[in-house]
Amino acid sequence: MASYQQDKEAILKRLRRIEGQVRGIQRMVEEDKYCVDILVQIAAVRAALDQVGLILLEDHTRGCVARAIKQSEGDADAAITELTDVLKRFLR
Repeated sequence: MASYQQDKEAILKRLRRIEGQVRGIQRMVEEDKYCVDILVQIAAVRAALDQVGLILLEDHTRGCVARAIKQSEGDADAAITELTDVLKRFLR
């Protein structure tokens, strides 16, 4: 089972909202809206995606990583390495 199962509905709801925001940005471009207004909306989408990412990171850490640490030392090292790698990508 995915470690984000408890938050799955909230994540899906947020992603649907983000999808709507992206469609709105597309409409803004099609309608030749002011550049700054489009950029503000892009920043809002980025912030919303960051929030979804933080939920997933927390769930992964509390679920998958914690389980790996409890099970065995080798799994713990691999899980921590994987977590730090994904954090490096996420924080760029």
